[in-house]
Amino acid sequence: MQNTLSEDPLGSSPAGLETNAMAEVAVSLPVFGTYTYRVPESLQAATSVGHRVLVPFGRKTATGWIVGFPRAAPAVEIKEILDFPDDAPLFPPQMVAFFRWLAEYYLYPLGQVIEAALPGGWKARESVSYALPADVSGPSPREDLQRRILAEVETGKLTREALSRRLGQPVSKEVLQGLVRDGRLERRRRIRAGGMRPKTVRHVRFVRGAGDGEKLSKARKRVLRVVEAAGEVSLPELGRRVPGAARMVRAMETTGHVALLDKEVFRDPFGEPVDIESAPHPTEDQQSVIDAVCGVLGKGFQTYLLTGVTGSGKTEVYLRLAKAAVGLGHAVLVLVPEIALISQMERRFRSRFGDAVAVLHSGLASGERFDQWRRICSGDVSIAVGARSAVFAPFGRLGLIIVDEEHDGSYKQEGGFRYQARDVAVVRAKLDGAVALLGSATPSVQSYHNVLSGKFRELKLPHRIEKRPLASIRIVDLRQHRDARGADRWMTPTLHRAIEERLERKEQVLLFLNRRGFAPFPICSSCGDALRCRHCDISLTYHKAMGALKCHYCGFSLPAGAACPSCGGTEIRMLGMGTEKVADTLTGMFPSAQTVRMDRDAIARKGAVVRILKQLRNREIDILVGTQMVAKGHDFPGITLVGVLCADQSLHFPDFRSGERTFQLLAQVAGRAGRGDRPGQVILQTYTPDHFSIRTARQQDFRAFFREEIGFRKALDYPPFSRMALLRITGKRADRTEAFARDTGNRCDELTGGSQSFARSIQRMGPIEAPLPRIANRFRWQILLKGSGPSVLHRFLRTLLLAEDSPSPPAGVSITWDVDPYALL
Repeated sequence: MQNTLSEDPLGSSPAGLETNAMAEVAVSLPVFGTYTYRVPESLQAATSVGHRVLVPFGRKTATGWIVGFPRAAPAVEIKEILDFPDDAPLFPPQMVAFFRWLAEYYLYPLGQVIEAALPGGWKARESVSYALPADVSGPSPREDLQRRILAEVETGKLTREALSRRLGQPVSKEVLQGLVRDGRLERRRRIRAGGMRPKTVRHVRFVRGAGDGEKLSKARKRVLRVVEAAGEVSLPELGRRVPGAARMVRAMETTGHVALLDKEVFRDPFGEPVDIESAPHPTEDQQSVIDAVCGVLGKGFQTYLLTGVTGSGKTEVYLRLAKAAVGLGHAVLVLVPEIALISQMERRFRSRFGDAVAVLHSGLASGERFDQWRRICSGDVSIAVGARSAVFAPFGRLGLIIVDEEHDGSYKQEGGFRYQARDVAVVRAKLDGAVALLGSATPSVQSYHNVLSGKFRELKLPHRIEKRPLASIRIVDLRQHRDARGADRWMTPTLHRAIEERLERKEQVLLFLNRRGFAPFPICSSCGDALRCRHCDISLTYHKAMGALKCHYCGFSLPAGAACPSCGGTEIRMLGMGTEKVADTLTGMFPSAQTVRMDRDAIARKGAVVRILKQLRNREIDILVGTQMVAKGHDFPGITLVGVLCADQSLHFPDFRSGERTFQLLAQVAGRAGRGDRPGQVILQTYTPDHFSIRTARQQDFRAFFREEIGFRKALDYPPFSRMALLRITGKRADRTEAFARDTGNRCDELTGGSQSFARSIQRMGPIEAPLPRIANRFRWQILLKGSGPSVLHRFLRTLLLAEDSPSPPAGVSITWDVDPYALL
């Protein structure tokens, strides 16, 4: 094994590998760089880039992926690859350059980048067991525990955990290692390659020339007739047509009348079948956009920003462009921000392209994701629709990448490998020579700035389909209702009358509140303290349906009847409101209306999203109450009224993007109204009606918002005028966490003081306690770094974090970094 940081050319074909062939391997461990291993001669014929391998790494066995073949042998002895668990590579060679860029830009180990890209579960699992050696030569054990261990192992090899259970007491590694050193025990390792396996289904095939079956029983003759008519039939299907067939076919195989064989099948992630639809005639605006993009498909890299009002028909543009790209022999990748939106987009694409569509997202079962990945990798499909992780779909020849609702914060991965899928999609398009099309009615400040600076080209859809008017928006000043009590604080007379009118006309209503649960502020009536999470500095949220008070950060919960931890009082007032409380109140106000919630709690069970959206489409829901997942992308013509219960919730967050998020959320949810034949209305309730984010959202005027927002960004040197990285220091002890955070801040000062380049280009903010100082019993501090450009910021981060003399955090403290952070809490 030899560490290498070389950029050796790929050798994707096994042809030409010599007897002493070597492979460059990225291991799935928190180590930077790649390692060189020798390829066993017996495996060289099947070796290619993208293959998963098991390799020795120190005293362990690690999972890795072949990313190239070095031309020159290192000067030291190298170890040999242990095994190739899979028959085929898991990604095409073209993706290696993409993975390398991701590792370089986000300062993340290459092997762990690949692991994050794959469907999951690919790590090798190592189990250690102990057995009696063939030749016992060591001294007899003196301690009772050692004698009992040897007596148990006489029955067969056992793991340390199994020995502990059998003996009824913990067995330490030290005791077992002592018996191994004395020659009384033998340590055995077993490596199991992680990962899903293809699903197989037993099939029954008719065998001709095996006799007429006259001697068979009536039931077996029936089985034979069914199999002969079909030629081949799956055993489950045969069992449905002939009860008890599973028992009979085994005997019939012995007599030679049928043959049994296992065949690979794909697990189906789709719901009900979709009828193939004909494409509507595009509008003049749509055709203009289609012509512009089709003119560059297959001719190299280009990024477009497709802007336009909500309901302007962006999806139809996507479908037409996908058809053009597939016609040129290219694959198409379609990203949507939320799993809730995938069902709608997937249905539209399947209605045009049938089985040529794959779907990738975390809501699929692991086997379903594995099969969809294999379909893409094998070239069986040409289009993939999915959430942010679908940006890693293993297409070998991408021609078009579509990022719908490109402004959405859900494209940012916040844990583990922290990447921004929208930005990553543009980079992948560049590396593949493809077209990137970013679409949004409320584009991000970053993307629109890229248009103005010439990096992107803008395409516009300025009108709704069939020239339908935008919904009228009415502002309700909640300051006029401060003295109201109970539901009247949010159910203003204006909103109540509007809901009544829509229900009388058999129209649908959407109410938006970006806070789930029943009551977010449980307060003790005796002492006035809030009921807070034991492990986080955050109040619990009351969930009525669960009968529990729950923390939305770590999952800690208390039963609903729990006493106040501060004084023991049992009178707990449930203050505030969430979507559950709103839906419950509406059911009482409008008992004849069907009211349904759509938030993370309501869709927790598999299939819940599809069921709710189908009910909404079929007009089985009168009032839909939801969080931000209902605000974007959905197209339901029956919704004519949208009510925003409180527009200010995201406006006052300690984050420079709070105004942008507020504008986007409000303009998007307003766009859900009036998408059918009947005009729409939006009632926007707010305590700050004069704020420019609220004012421009009412006008649905992104450019007016951008003109005001960009001035603040430039004055404060925030993105897009700078690049940022967030350092998060967390620890179990408050004093050690703070001390290391301050030491890291001092180290930043040393670097900027010792380099004129860093001094001119790097700004440090912090260290300070995070806005949420403690989550899951870990104290949190952070440092925000701003750089004048990406190259100098990355150079500073590598010097600060990855240099040989970089200080290591003390025990119990860790430091992570987030390049281009989205959430600063």
